[in-house]
Amino acid sequence: MNEISPITEAELSGSLDVTKPEALIAHLAKAGRAAQSVLAQMPSDARAQALRCAARKMREEAGAILAANANDVEAALANGLSKAMVDRLTLDGARLEGVAAAVEAVADLPDPVGVIIDKSERPNGLKLSRVRVPIGTIGIIYESRPNVTADAAALCVRAGNAAILRGGSEAAGSNRAILSAFTAGLAEGGVPKAAVQLVPTQDRAAVGAMLTASGLIDMIVPRGGKSLVARVQADARVPVLAHLDGVNHTYVHSQADPAMARAIAINAKMRRTGICGAMETLLIDVQFGDAAGLVSSLIEAGVEVRGDARALALGPQVKPATSEDWGTEYLDAILSVAMVDGLDDALAHIAEHSSAHTDAIITDDEAAAEAFLSQVDSAIVMHNASSQFADGGEFGLGAEIGIATGRLHARGPVALEGLTTYKWIVRGSGQARP
Repeated sequence: MNEISPITEAELSGSLDVTKPEALIAHLAKAGRAAQSVLAQMPSDARAQALRCAARKMREEAGAILAANANDVEAALANGLSKAMVDRLTLDGARLEGVAAAVEAVADLPDPVGVIIDKSERPNGLKLSRVRVPIGTIGIIYESRPNVTADAAALCVRAGNAAILRGGSEAAGSNRAILSAFTAGLAEGGVPKAAVQLVPTQDRAAVGAMLTASGLIDMIVPRGGKSLVARVQADARVPVLAHLDGVNHTYVHSQADPAMARAIAINAKMRRTGICGAMETLLIDVQFGDAAGLVSSLIEAGVEVRGDARALALGPQVKPATSEDWGTEYLDAILSVAMVDGLDDALAHIAEHSSAHTDAIITDDEAAAEAFLSQVDSAIVMHNASSQFADGGEFGLGAEIGIATGRLHARGPVALEGLTTYKWIVRGSGQARP
């Protein structure tokens, strides 16, 4: 077949007018669709080997990638980006190695494509089966984190999908450097470069063109702040796999072990404040015996604590919380604290304020834990564990494309299986319907 090539520098300055975003996205999507038809027919081992080549090329090009990232970070600091945003943006040798290792981890995962979900035989002799297949061409719109470029590309390729990536302007140089190395590795492994493409403009009109590219792009995955996700959900004419903000709660039950509560709460808030799995609200049972010590430990760890009327009594450094605090994803060393009158009160608070991302209970009471796990309707619900484990890698899924907080198609960390759909295969022996 005649494959449409990815955009070249000549096209950017010549025949392809990037000031017309619909034409630009259509070109990318057609190139991606042609590449995806090749990719979907490649053996699983070949797709996996191409990803290993991509990881190797990223390591070989580490100097160029880190130099591009340093320029992005310098510009971000000059433009006054928040500490959380800068942390998300920053790469160093260890983080880049982690990105490459995550690509290899995806290569090593079981391939969902071709897996038979179920099968049956009808009384008339027809044999039916549902088989996993790639979704097709997936558009990913994201902010800040350059690692998403490699994570999303790896997951899409492993599951036989093409990817069109549109990263944030603050990471544009990092994204280009990562993708250059990544696609060079893919090509070595026999995967068409157009299987993963980066939108070559930061014009926001290109996002709008992606959202309305029905028939060209099969699914949109937004990864970013509330305003980005809201725009995508409002404007999209393409199915959306939504990832909302992480207003995550940890409830310290009356029967929680004090040492465990302190360790988990500090980790959940402070390990990395800028990730969607960070705890943003701490609920403390009024019957928990070490509430003041717990809050004091958080403050000593560098947390700004904003409390309700009863939490203000836990220490002079606790600031009054406003009504807006209970629904805020801080992505910073700030924490809302509320005192609650037992499990039912905690459940009610979470039902009202949670973004349905990740919520946790700390308790030695198994009955209370089971009630919490069954009644909290979030994508991830935890018992005696830090919300910072809300991550596809920690769940054994390899790199994730996002944490879906909706209820359809996929929920929680979305990895390979979430990037597939299925088709029915019917095998007959001459049956005609009467």
